[in-house]
Amino acid sequence: MVNRATKPKRFDRNLIVIGAGSAGLVSAYIAAMVQAKVTLIEAHQMGGDCLNTGCVPSKALIKSARVAHLVSEAGRFGIKTSAPTVDFQAVMQRIREVIAAIEPHDSVERFTGLGVECVQGYARFIDPWTVEIDGNSRLTAQSFIIATGAAPLIPPLPGVENSGYLTSETLWEEFAKRPAPPERLVILGGGPIGCELAQSFQRLGAQVTIVEMAERLLLKEDPAAAALVTARLHSDGVEILTGHKAVRFETNKCLMVEGPEGERRLAFEDVIIAVGRKPRIAGFGLEELGLVADGKLPVDGFLRTNIPHILCAGDVAGKQQLTHGGSHEAWYASVNALARPFKKYQADYRVLPRVTYTEPELASVGLTEAEAFQKGVAFEVTRYDLDDLDRAIAEGERCGFVKILTAKGSDRILGATVVGEHAGEILTEITFAMKHKMGLRKILATIHPYPTWSEATKYAAGQFGLARKPIGLLKWAERWFRWQRG
Repeated sequence: MVNRATKPKRFDRNLIVIGAGSAGLVSAYIAAMVQAKVTLIEAHQMGGDCLNTGCVPSKALIKSARVAHLVSEAGRFGIKTSAPTVDFQAVMQRIREVIAAIEPHDSVERFTGLGVECVQGYARFIDPWTVEIDGNSRLTAQSFIIATGAAPLIPPLPGVENSGYLTSETLWEEFAKRPAPPERLVILGGGPIGCELAQSFQRLGAQVTIVEMAERLLLKEDPAAAALVTARLHSDGVEILTGHKAVRFETNKCLMVEGPEGERRLAFEDVIIAVGRKPRIAGFGLEELGLVADGKLPVDGFLRTNIPHILCAGDVAGKQQLTHGGSHEAWYASVNALARPFKKYQADYRVLPRVTYTEPELASVGLTEAEAFQKGVAFEVTRYDLDDLDRAIAEGERCGFVKILTAKGSDRILGATVVGEHAGEILTEITFAMKHKMGLRKILATIHPYPTWSEATKYAAGQFGLARKPIGLLKWAERWFRWQRG
């Protein structure tokens, strides 16, 4: 039964934020900057999943794997060397050092210095205005932001509980104990997390198999871009089983999968489950307040729950699962929490980029072709292949392309996909242009240093212009210049 306690006449805080991941940290920071009295409550580690088990450790792992791969193919750059020897313990130690180096950015000391009260403990709602911390102290607030993140989704497969499975959260602690990567590694899920981990561990010495129920990897992304990533994974030695469904785990570390040719038995030393993530909503008293529906925490366009002074930001809101997306939502949630009832802003997701950090990288923003078709949006496509880019040729990284969707009859950018070396960096200029309503002609008119990867966006804009050159005017100019020559 929902507890609709009487609203207090006085409050301990203007804002209480539950969860110190990217969304929670930014929310608390904004509140402190506007001189609100804010408390940030975190049950585990400051920095949340991104710092401790997600973005930071995975990118450090990817770098080590990339270096190993570069050494193995040094010959194509004119460098003679022996095959690399991977010191797996040193790789894992470097990951811990990277986390430690970044940790101060998200530390209690930093946020306390900014004016945020940081509290270690579990927060649970007693009523819509009060939380209890670890069953002891209680605090009231005018507004709350729930930023508790998400957890790996574990499918209810027979035998999964006894399989010894790992997730993107638990693999770091487990592998830190290992002298070497697993000889045989199965990864369930062919999304960004699965693909990044698969390529990295394959390059560090594991034999990796990806099991994906869909007909291709990276289902949300442009098919041609995803195909380039898939081809590179294949060339790295990763076995890819698309169109295969995990059926059950058997004893002796075996996974049964079912595909077009029937069942197949996959033996593994380790299995990582990366089939998605679910909002962390249990144990915070949210069900008792009537905020949970079908295992989710519904919010409106202003990130408010059905109790308007309780808002959400980040993975728990379920809108997207990106660190920078959580920070983006945190601005809206904190401003809407602190400025009510005078002002409110609807969260804008139209220009929210995402990157899969495989090699080649795959980055996108706005609409893909499939999404544009689905929404009935009239569009035109411009594509520039990176095998024509001087910097790509010089570095021997010619795989990839820039694809930009524009509104029909206009240079207004609807979306873009970049696949290739430094795709995430290349995409940023396009994202900036979209955010500030600048079209491709503005990009074309911008001087880009030579030779750089960023020139790819300029050449894509040039392709757009070439396809729309004024034929009639050029014919008139030809006649004019011919007349001038006599």
